[in-house]
Amino acid sequence: MFTTYLSSSFSLILILFTSLIFISISSLQTPKHYVVYMGSPIEADVHNSEAYYLQMLDTLLPREESERRKGVHHYKHAFRGFSAMLTEEEAAALSGHDEVVSVFEDPMLQLHTTRSWDFLDSLSGESSSFPIYNSFHGSSDIIIGVVDTGIWPESPSFSDKGFGEIPSKWKGICMEGPDFNKSSCNRKLIGARYYKSTGATSARDSNGHGTHTASTAAGAHVVEASDRGLARGTAKGGQPGCRIAAYKTCTADGCPGSAMLKAMDDAVHDGVDIISISIGLNAAFKSDYLSDPIAIGAFHAELKGIMLIASAGNDGPIASTVTNVAPWLFTVAASNIDRDFQSSVILGSGKVIRGAGIHFSNSTRPKAYSLVYARNAAAASKPVEDARTCLPGSLDPKKVSGKVIVCVMPRDAVTTKQIIKVVVEDAGARGLILVNQKEKIRASDFGHFPFSEVDMTDGYKILKYMLHTKSPTVTIVPTVEVKPTKPAPVVAFFSSRGPASLTENILKPDVMAPGVLILAALPPPKTAKPSTPKFGLASGTSMSCPHVSGAAAFVKAQRPSWTPSMIKSALMTTAITYDNMRRPVTNTSGLTSTPHETGAGEISPQRAINPGLVFETTTQDYLQYLCYFGYSQKTISKTLNKATKFSCPKKTSKDLISNINYPSISIGNLRRGQRKMIERSVTNVGPERNVTYVAHIEAPEGLVVKVAPKRLVFGENVDKVSYKVWFYGEKSASKRYHHGSLEWSDGYHSVRSVFSVNIN
Repeated sequence: MFTTYLSSSFSLILILFTSLIFISISSLQTPKHYVVYMGSPIEADVHNSEAYYLQMLDTLLPREESERRKGVHHYKHAFRGFSAMLTEEEAAALSGHDEVVSVFEDPMLQLHTTRSWDFLDSLSGESSSFPIYNSFHGSSDIIIGVVDTGIWPESPSFSDKGFGEIPSKWKGICMEGPDFNKSSCNRKLIGARYYKSTGATSARDSNGHGTHTASTAAGAHVVEASDRGLARGTAKGGQPGCRIAAYKTCTADGCPGSAMLKAMDDAVHDGVDIISISIGLNAAFKSDYLSDPIAIGAFHAELKGIMLIASAGNDGPIASTVTNVAPWLFTVAASNIDRDFQSSVILGSGKVIRGAGIHFSNSTRPKAYSLVYARNAAAASKPVEDARTCLPGSLDPKKVSGKVIVCVMPRDAVTTKQIIKVVVEDAGARGLILVNQKEKIRASDFGHFPFSEVDMTDGYKILKYMLHTKSPTVTIVPTVEVKPTKPAPVVAFFSSRGPASLTENILKPDVMAPGVLILAALPPPKTAKPSTPKFGLASGTSMSCPHVSGAAAFVKAQRPSWTPSMIKSALMTTAITYDNMRRPVTNTSGLTSTPHETGAGEISPQRAINPGLVFETTTQDYLQYLCYFGYSQKTISKTLNKATKFSCPKKTSKDLISNINYPSISIGNLRRGQRKMIERSVTNVGPERNVTYVAHIEAPEGLVVKVAPKRLVFGENVDKVSYKVWFYGEKSASKRYHHGSLEWSDGYHSVRSVFSVNIN
């Protein structure tokens, strides 16, 4: 019997082992979508043709699989390559090809204004000689390419009133679909593309994300815009005189990296000046630059003189969650503006608690309802702590139905919307008061469901009232708009933070811009006529990114000869680090923010058109960065065209990344007692040729910072000057990041470079 048991056990083990081998082989043989990146185009060369890519697939794939042999996308304008359905073995074989830089599985990326532009103007405290944000002066030739969920062309934000002929440099198209005609485009919305690999059938935006971001960047003036009566005013983009081209790469399921690459490739060919991408990889996905579609596309766009602006991500307040961290990208964090939305609750005792929230009551006279603490409404056999935080399935519907429930916001990943949908609405509650124990409260939109979010202090007052009242009741009143709120800006709780995970020797994010409850265009409700204008409030670094895209377009309109790095430098070195109370910008915990949260600070477009000095980060800087990061000379050479001559420095180290000519400084590792020198050069772009700038350093305790020379002297024949900065970590310094700034001033201009130094 024992022998029989051994025999049967051995047979079972053999079957399981064989199955695992079969599963492993099957997974290797199951085709998946891969991107094959081959570097810069080779002009007038057969190797740059679609036929060449197909030939590469032809030699690799089985003859009977004709569909796979066609590939999915072909890249040929900004960079070379293709995407195709490949097995792991086939992908590995292609990666060894002499002309291939990298092969990676197609990643799925995620989607990361009446008052916001006025707020930025008021914050700067400066008037401008230029008609800011209103004029077509110099801007009508600027084209912003918005890579997103498409666009709703009938929105008044995309009216072409006042626009002249489309610039001759435009080479794009207006792709037709079942619900999108060529006539959907005009002299404002000059182009639209969509990508069938995403499942889209036209460039029309049903999600709303792309319409919102496009109108934030460059929407036309629309008077009396509002979200159901809230945030009423004139909606406008950062540069209303700009043209827009929409590239639909995203659906509700996300944004395939292969389609993102194709959109960027097309945008470069079409003739855009700026690419705005409110999209990024998940913070948990640690990708290097040669398998990050946005980093690859942006690198080649930069080589062509096209600026790419991207969102930092919505995974804050956790450190090292910032995405889109390549130095050739302009990475944007999010802040609030001086407007909030108040949802007050009136207790049965008459006491009024001012909470935050956006909801719209169907009744002109809100009713009072019984009030119940979620902890006291636990379902049978469910822990009271789960009920207290309203975790799914934790509440007894009989104890909740017809009442307003008080929940304490859980510290885990459960969102407010999940609490309302899964717990409260399904349990039959008539409203929710959420006690926020982890951040400064901010308004969220919950339609017609009565909702208010309060902080811990007010939450305690509500619970105390309930404890001392036999039959507690509450009324949640409809939302009202409150402005100006103070302080503002404040770093948004959700905004992803630095330091950058790939390398801490580049400071990311770069800047901060409004991204909380921004009003912009949206598709109309399905029940409305297609031409019905619709505006809505939305939050995220997706909303802050197009603010910088619009600001960059504004600067470019006034300074058309400037390169992307000059525009980037101007917006960084003139950024504002104080709020509307003239105090240092804080985060939602009330603590003074750091450059890992704000980058250089809140953008000030008016200041950026006259920065005095700029840091020019050149192609040479970016190529040296790749060398220092660890890529080989051979790999880097593959990314370039044959005309570009480049050799990696003999000495390469990630520590040397700090030395590329970037507008900010980051040192990821400075030992206590160690001294490190950083070099920078600045170019005079001010009106005065003969001018002297003097250094002023703000350094934290424990970090000694010195600069030489202390004066930068420019003359008729001297428009570029270099300087050195020494950082010394005192032996008594605490082991952490230390932040400060180096500011150059000529008495009128202030050119501020922030720095972050990690002392170990």
